[in-house]
Amino acid sequence: MIYEIAQKAQKAIENDCDAYEIYIDESKSIELDSRKEELNFVKEEIERGVGIRVIKDDKVGFAFTSNMDKIAEAARQSIENTKLNKVDKNYTFAEVDTVPQVEKVYDKKFGELSLDESIEFLKTTIDTAVDSGCDVTGSGFSASEGRSLILNSNGVSIEDEGTGFGLALSVTIQKDGEIATAYDSQSSRFFDLDGEKLANEVCSLAKSSLDTKPIETNDYNVVLDYFAATGLLQTFIGAFNGENVMRGRSILKDKIGTEIANPNLTLTDNPLLEKGIYSAKCDGEGSVSQKTDLIKEGVLNSFIYDIYTANKENVKTTSNGLRGSYLTTPMIAPTNLEFKFSEMKDLSEIGKGVLTTSVLGSHTANPISGDFSVEASNAFKIENGELTDPINKAMISGNIFEIMKNVEGLKSEIKQYGSFIIPKLLVHNLRVVGQN
Repeated sequence: MIYEIAQKAQKAIENDCDAYEIYIDESKSIELDSRKEELNFVKEEIERGVGIRVIKDDKVGFAFTSNMDKIAEAARQSIENTKLNKVDKNYTFAEVDTVPQVEKVYDKKFGELSLDESIEFLKTTIDTAVDSGCDVTGSGFSASEGRSLILNSNGVSIEDEGTGFGLALSVTIQKDGEIATAYDSQSSRFFDLDGEKLANEVCSLAKSSLDTKPIETNDYNVVLDYFAATGLLQTFIGAFNGENVMRGRSILKDKIGTEIANPNLTLTDNPLLEKGIYSAKCDGEGSVSQKTDLIKEGVLNSFIYDIYTANKENVKTTSNGLRGSYLTTPMIAPTNLEFKFSEMKDLSEIGKGVLTTSVLGSHTANPISGDFSVEASNAFKIENGELTDPINKAMISGNIFEIMKNVEGLKSEIKQYGSFIIPKLLVHNLRVVGQN
């Protein structure tokens, strides 16, 4: 069926443009959300659509449709839309290349998963949290199956498929007039989520966050738990975006070959990773997937590019032209970002410090300078290698590019949150401002 749609689009445009790219995306999904302990949103959806990009007279045009009876109309519209754009010879489409295999990105269990089973799974997670003494403020479960086909006038024809599952839970607990909250989530290519474990861990975190104590303002060794780390690393990763570099919006511009991070750190963008959330045979414009070392032993090695930006910079694409659906054209984005440390520290090695589970306000960080000031959430004192008192309100400030020069990995489970595949991170000499 998906190839028949592509052929229909191809027939409608191949004689009226200089080059074309057809992207077809079809998905099935289940989405559940609860408000407090009651399910308040249920959606089961099947979606299919076609996005068509064309080049005519060195101008690019794009159109899309979800109506399979209007593919020819969308094709004509994409050609018509070239008239709205300026001549730009940097637009080209992917060339044929050897397509890699990507392992463990599809779970056959999706086809057997019913809406009732999904509801029961979320309900069990909620009940476990309630039985642990917490009030559930919100939760959600999602399951999806997606298939895509990208085909272009250069002979590229790549079909891909994958599944994804996600679970999230937020809770609150009260004691003697004090309220503590906690949140966490799980995601996987497979339906191997453990809702009871998630509920117990989130409730344990909320309980541990009661009876807070003030902390003295000072510079500390700070352990960034997974959510805290990913919040701050968003700013860091933005500097690797080839478009930001090209436009002078990256502090890393002209620093290829320069040491920018701890020599123990190698950072790889890996769309070929087994079970990776963003693993795929190719990116959203048909460039076959490849690993890219962004940092090698602390040294800046590469930025990430789509075809257009790579052409403007006279380099090769790194297969990072991603798109969320047929509704959009490709945009530069990372895939699976593996933070690998050759040496890891142990919590027992930290004499005095702070652990923060998450941070509030990371979106306010300066994307160019890297300066940030955030509120620590579910934070704890570290004394003689052990977590002790929970901390009441505290602000943490610093510069993400500076702290990455000495960042260390902490011995802990490696987890994927969004694009980031990380251990807990240890950063040094961060300013922690205590608040009563």
